[in-house]
Amino acid sequence: MDWIDVTATIRGGMPRWPGDEEVVVERTMDLERGDAYNLSRVAMGLHAGTHVDAPLHFLPDGAGVDEMPLWPAVGEARVVAITRVPVITVPDLEPQAIRRGERVLFKTDNSERAWESEPFREDYVYLSTEAAEYLAEREVALVGIDYLSVGPPTEEAAEVHRTLLRAGIWVVEGLVLSGVDPGPYELVCLPLKVARGDGAPARAMLRPLPS
Repeated sequence: MDWIDVTATIRGGMPRWPGDEEVVVERTMDLERGDAYNLSRVAMGLHAGTHVDAPLHFLPDGAGVDEMPLWPAVGEARVVAITRVPVITVPDLEPQAIRRGERVLFKTDNSERAWESEPFREDYVYLSTEAAEYLAEREVALVGIDYLSVGPPTEEAAEVHRTLLRAGIWVVEGLVLSGVDPGPYELVCLPLKVARGDGAPARAMLRPLPS
């Protein structure tokens, strides 16, 4: 079966976390201008678009993205749809029977908004601190979400991130899941290898598996 690209396209002016560097994609040499070849530059923060958070993002002694084990980034994953809620809480997670070692990708109402082409908005769906603790207790391998942060647009975001990262859970943010049905998939999500990076852009792909 075909792979589904669930990566936000990097483009100039794309939505970003407030205070982060604006994304710039610029053609510096151009065949149409008579140059010998096309050449472009990109300026962006490490947490723009679809990206992985490294433990170093919130833990002073945490690993950089280049030091993270790669096995959580490749393997069976499950897309879990939790909709019509402003925040994912423990009661939303309990019926999902989340297992130890699972890679869980949350599809929320964020996916209905084509967030990757709209200005940043604060009313996105995120994980509560208690939900993050629930996932940490279950020792999941990876948590992904369909917006730029797993935590809220408040100071509580730090605790949500720390809870997951301290537990060794991969955090993938900025997934584009609008065309993806809930269910089992094969996941490939490899971040750029940035020395001591607190995160890195990633290309995320899903391939459906039999239910």
